[in-house]
Amino acid sequence: MNIGIVSTGVYIPDSRMTAEEIATLANLPVHVVKNKMGITQKAIPGLEDHTVKMGIRAAEKALQKGNIDPKTIDLVIYIGEEHKEYPLWTAAIKMQEALGAYHAWGFDVALRCGTTIMAMKVAKSLMQTDATINTVLLAGGYRNSDFIDYTNERTRFMFNLGAGGAAMILKKDHGENIILETDIMTDGSFSEDVVVPVGGTKEPLTTEHLQKGLYRLDVLDPQGMKARLEQKSMQNFLKVIRHALLKSGYSEQDIDYLAILHMKKSAHDFVLQELGLTSEQTTYLSEYGHIGQMDQIISLELAQQEGKLKDGDLAVLVSAGIGYAWGAVAVKWGR
Repeated sequence: MNIGIVSTGVYIPDSRMTAEEIATLANLPVHVVKNKMGITQKAIPGLEDHTVKMGIRAAEKALQKGNIDPKTIDLVIYIGEEHKEYPLWTAAIKMQEALGAYHAWGFDVALRCGTTIMAMKVAKSLMQTDATINTVLLAGGYRNSDFIDYTNERTRFMFNLGAGGAAMILKKDHGENIILETDIMTDGSFSEDVVVPVGGTKEPLTTEHLQKGLYRLDVLDPQGMKARLEQKSMQNFLKVIRHALLKSGYSEQDIDYLAILHMKKSAHDFVLQELGLTSEQTTYLSEYGHIGQMDQIISLELAQQEGKLKDGDLAVLVSAGIGYAWGAVAVKWGR
């Protein structure tokens, strides 16, 4: 049974933060932001660019592009961030209502920037085992840039966080853009390295926390995390790509396009070099920043617009998320 991607949709806010603005806020040279971090500009939310709302806008585009009647959707999976319009709120149910997917049911999933790839695996599994699920919508928004303090050097690797929404419609027995196999790794030794230290049950939010700006992302053990990441991260990144390909009956020599999250330029170039790929076989999201788990869908859309994907191509979507999680999925593109 084939599970294929019918269409995708992307919503990017109009507001932008430039490399010069980041450099000023962070007290860094502009060339470091542009060349080392790989950010020329990034999307940031406007007044009406709420997390779930951006996901709904992206989903509307995907429905329109795929010519899909929302009433034919059987399941809505929210793949966006937990930082959204309200806390303790099931976003998939809001999306279902807003889109008119009245015959669907929905739930939210979360694996930080690994969410989209994990959700594709979950959706495919559900479609294969439940005869009543034929069409699935994955959609969500992201604006974790709200949690960045540009004066905090410990979070410098997250200065690329941006905002946007993305969506993907999957269909059973769809003869195009076939989802092959997925590989996911998680490593709990990193689970409390990157957190928002206040606002949970351990440290309920107080006026003092707000005044001190402690409600933003922070790194609790920067030296330890750096040492452990250097030892594991890029190897695990390559491992999930190779394992997803192996499970799908392919090898890295078969990759035609890599839909990769935004990361610093040296790491991006290292991955391409290790896989024997050229810059034409991917898209470096230097004009968008890192829009979390939306990056892979954004990359796929840009690849289609730029003619980097054609029928029969093998695409690999790959992510790494705080926690830490690494994931990759192979897709046989086109007819």
